Amino acid sequence: MLKELVKRNRSYRRFFEEEKISLDIIREWINLARLGASGRNGQTLKYQVVLTEDKCEEVFSNLAWAGYLSNWAGPEKGERPSAYVIMLNDEKLGKNYFSDDGIAVQNLLLGAVEEGFGGCILRAFKEKELREILQVPEAYKIIQVIALGKPKEEIIIEEMKNDDIKYWRDENQVHHVPKRKLDDLIVGCL
Repeated sequence: MLKELVKRNRSYRRFFEEEKISLDIIREWINLARLGASGRNGQTLKYQVVLTEDKCEEVFSNLAWAGYLSNWAGPEKGERPSAYVIMLNDEKLGKNYFSDDGIAVQNLLLGAVEEGFGGCILRAFKEKELREILQVPEAYKIIQVIALGKPKEEIIIEEMKNDDIKYWRDENQVHHVPKRKLDDLIVGCL
């Protein structure tokens, strides 16, 4: 059921690193991204897949994880993503990708969750270093990094209190994500 997939599609930041993901499976998820809507049908998004341990390590070292968890530098060795998908915009096809990136990454991650995997969208990265490590041509803009793996953490969605949007971890490392009430989101009905 779609609602259950959406609820399970969280920003996972700790993984069973030894659980590998095949290129064939990631291609299926990218195909889900490809099949989504595209503003003016421009279809400017491209993807670079990172699967090898050494390249995954290099990508990892150029990312920033979980800004609200100030005492946490990111997942430890053994809990890191086993794969990455780097979302690119082909600037030769168009510089405006509208909201295509959001649609595409949601489709990709829903596919991952359906298969028992999960991910985290990262936009805090060292672009110059990533471009060099991955040999990304100048014609492509790096939009985001999608970390992927078999989730190793429990995430609980809970009702927001006092407009505090910050996610947090309890003493058992359970990740809590506050969400606004539905009634607070609907400002009118005509």
